Amino acid sequence: MGSVFKFKEFEVNQEGCAMKINTDGVLLGAMVEAQEPIRILDVGSGTGVIALMLAQRFPDAMVDAVDIDETAYQRTEENFKTSRFAERMYARLGDFETMSEQEVYDLIVSNPPFYINALHNPNGRKRLARHTDLDFFKRLLTFSSRRLSSRGTLQLVLPVDLSDELLRYTDENGLILIKEVGIRSFAHTEPIRKIMILGKENLCQQERVDFVIYEEKGVYSKAYQGFLKPFFLGF
Repeated sequence: MGSVFKFKEFEVNQEGCAMKINTDGVLLGAMVEAQEPIRILDVGSGTGVIALMLAQRFPDAMVDAVDIDETAYQRTEENFKTSRFAERMYARLGDFETMSEQEVYDLIVSNPPFYINALHNPNGRKRLARHTDLDFFKRLLTFSSRRLSSRGTLQLVLPVDLSDELLRYTDENGLILIKEVGIRSFAHTEPIRKIMILGKENLCQQERVDFVIYEEKGVYSKAYQGFLKPFFLGF
């Protein structure tokens, strides 16, 4: 039972998955900004939790999820099939670049596991934006530039160093930064993550805002509770 995480409208079995449900993922799922997307793609789906959150939020959307890890794919597929959104959700095993060229997405999201692992690797702490990390995101930017609808967006949750590095490669792919959310543990601490919203066109002024998780130790902020209330049983 410990491997099953129960949300208000669905359950997620995490057994065997290297990438467990975490704050980064649920914040991305809860904070995604999109206007009635019809097709959504979750790259590096892990347990499928972000895709499930988006299926709950956007009841008219078809949601695809892809992961290169077979266990993650199997868990994603299982979690989709046992949800009430099953008819709108599709899991795929493989690299995101193998997705059908015919599919165009209004929203692409990603919280891939390998850079999270770098945080726990002593050799990776000084420099998160390694070549392998950047190669993945460079490919994801290129893929998104081809596969996003005209007003579609790519939305990512990233370590701060990696997000700053990634901005060097957006222009060459025809993407621009629309919004950046600095995620802080406490109001007085530095950002530990950034949620980035990238698109082909910016319909308003570029926006940079902060988001605080805790009011004090052990007490979630009202903003955090507000975003996660539709999902977490405890709120």
